[in-house]
Amino acid sequence: MKRTLVRLGVLLLSALAVTAVLLALLTPFTADDTGGYGATATEIPDFRVNRLGERDHELTVDSAALGRDGMVRVLLPAGWKPGSGPWPVLYLLNGCCQAEYDSWITDGEAARLTAGYRALVVVPEGGAVGFYSDWRDGPGWETFHLIEIRQILESEYGAGERRAVAGLSMGGFGAMSYAARHPGMFQAAASFSGVLDTRDGETVSRLLERHGESPAKLWGAPRDPAWAAHNPADLTGSLRGVRLFVSSGDGSPGPLDVPAAARDDGEATLFRQTRTFTERALANGVEVTADLYGPGTHTWPYWRRGLERALPMLMGSIGAAP
Repeated sequence: MKRTLVRLGVLLLSALAVTAVLLALLTPFTADDTGGYGATATEIPDFRVNRLGERDHELTVDSAALGRDGMVRVLLPAGWKPGSGPWPVLYLLNGCCQAEYDSWITDGEAARLTAGYRALVVVPEGGAVGFYSDWRDGPGWETFHLIEIRQILESEYGAGERRAVAGLSMGGFGAMSYAARHPGMFQAAASFSGVLDTRDGETVSRLLERHGESPAKLWGAPRDPAWAAHNPADLTGSLRGVRLFVSSGDGSPGPLDVPAAARDDGEATLFRQTRTFTERALANGVEVTADLYGPGTHTWPYWRRGLERALPMLMGSIGAAP
């Protein structure tokens, strides 16, 4: 009889343990969490500020998630001062393979385009091919952006709970993946020529391998469930309540290209992915503004225009209209 009771106790504990694991896997990482997906950050990271201008702060963050210093640019709104707030926040995420982490400012004219809005504009480092994720074997970009940087913004810059996120190419992936994977954290998201269906072709794997990285270190083997768990096209049902803007060209030379521009097959692939994402989002009852503008390549003139077109919606969604 005692042995039977012991066995029943072991089985009950095992069942409870399995249930706990399943609940942990099914529970979303929300805006109120201080950890998740392996994150253990509970204290505000140390950081240094380099004041590049009246409204332009460059932060060097001692990031436990990255295992090294991480960089962030913060553009301050008119009227900001220490202790003020709460301020809405717009994150601008960069694409892959760019030499400068802050290309939204150096090439995208983000300072000029956002100058009239009363919001913090945050441009974080994202790695050459970081793909806005906590790698299985590598840096924790998701934790760096959504926990460590968020803690600094809230404690030192008066950031509030109203947030929007936008990005180009790899950053478009990051914007939609972050908004879907963290319900309630973002009120709006935008993608410009974004990687919005990571399981369409081998776009992600080729970019990683081109930079000497193994795709398995990111989300595991291509059929691993983690690929779908990060893929915007597979997560559209989680974007209900988030206002979306997506744009892409079809890869043929367009009105903003130089006269000698050639066809851009990469942009054509992203056009197809953006269309797939949009169709799935609309089918799931998500509010999407789609600017599938036809001729246009994978270049800055189109991304600047995309941001300019999306800004009224992005800023309006977080209460930061001019």
